[in-house]
Amino acid sequence: MRAPLFIGSEIYRHSSYGPHHPLRVPRVSTVMDLCRAMGWIAAGQYLTSPRAKAAALTSFHTPAYLAALKEAERTQSVKEAVRARHALGTGNNPIFEEMWRRPATSAGAAMLAGELLRDPGTVFTPAGGTHHGMPDRANGFCYLNDPVLGIQSLRRSGARRIAYVDIDAHHCDGVDHAFRDDPDTLLISTHEAGRWPRTGPITDAGAGQVFNLPLRRGARDGDMALARDAVILPAVAAFAPDAIVLQCGADGVTEDPQSRLELSNNAHWDILRGLMPLAPRLMVLGGGGYNPWSVGRLWSGNWAIVNGHEIPDILPAPAQAVLRALRWEGQRRIVIPPEPWVTTLRDPPHDGPVSEEVRAGVAALSARLARWM
Repeated sequence: MRAPLFIGSEIYRHSSYGPHHPLRVPRVSTVMDLCRAMGWIAAGQYLTSPRAKAAALTSFHTPAYLAALKEAERTQSVKEAVRARHALGTGNNPIFEEMWRRPATSAGAAMLAGELLRDPGTVFTPAGGTHHGMPDRANGFCYLNDPVLGIQSLRRSGARRIAYVDIDAHHCDGVDHAFRDDPDTLLISTHEAGRWPRTGPITDAGAGQVFNLPLRRGARDGDMALARDAVILPAVAAFAPDAIVLQCGADGVTEDPQSRLELSNNAHWDILRGLMPLAPRLMVLGGGGYNPWSVGRLWSGNWAIVNGHEIPDILPAPAQAVLRALRWEGQRRIVIPPEPWVTTLRDPPHDGPVSEEVRAGVAALSARLARWM
């Protein structure tokens, strides 16, 4: 089996959704720089993402929407009818300079990843994970839905049964829209209960292969560990997939401003480790994440784990320099990072008792899983 592959692009280095948008922060470029500073990207492991052409995206997105998205980038404006129909030029989905090229690049990475996974292996594309995109409209900061496009690419490459696991703080409504009635696509989502888009109730089973576990506000590592051991890993193992797609949104960690979960990055890494032996093909995507230090540290740890690199207790000076160079202007103030945000990758565990709400949800899903298996 070949070494894992990292798909990135320089387009993310200076691209921003705007000075007041949550996605004003650097993310993918931080992961690229941090992994290089650690010496974790060997010759031949890094690939520059292609930009997907509109014609290749019509497997999920409508031609009218794709044309509107390209035109909005060209003119840097939208008419009111386009805004109403396609949700472009809104507060969540603003007009910015690369609003076509940037999502088309992350879509191209996911589609390339599916092609590369014709043979067993692992592909990491941290720019991926835009799981809210809908066929005819932008949604929740997501202009295109690269997880859907990546799953479709895996299918074209011969993977019949695909497990999609989403541990973002927000439910994967766009991916659910695409595959909820497909018995050959297992959908598992943990997400904050009551958080936008307020979809993904525990009672939703799709065609029987959908497992949603809303987590209470304040959920900690123990809650996620129970979900991992009682629902996520048993469901994936029982499904026996040809490929796994993991959407590893970093917005569930304690420091993130877009959720009220209180996970450490260890919770995400433990799920990744548990999934790795369960299928011959693994696609690891990014997702949400709006604190530049925590998202950069978490996703860089993902790359270390799939390569078997040891995560040191203290980062070497070149890696610390990458994190010290980050700037984040929050709510009318400049955020000064605590020292561990720039000297370490691993968070201290966020321990705490498992909530009764999560125990009840896991019990309900475990019972349904036993019948499904």
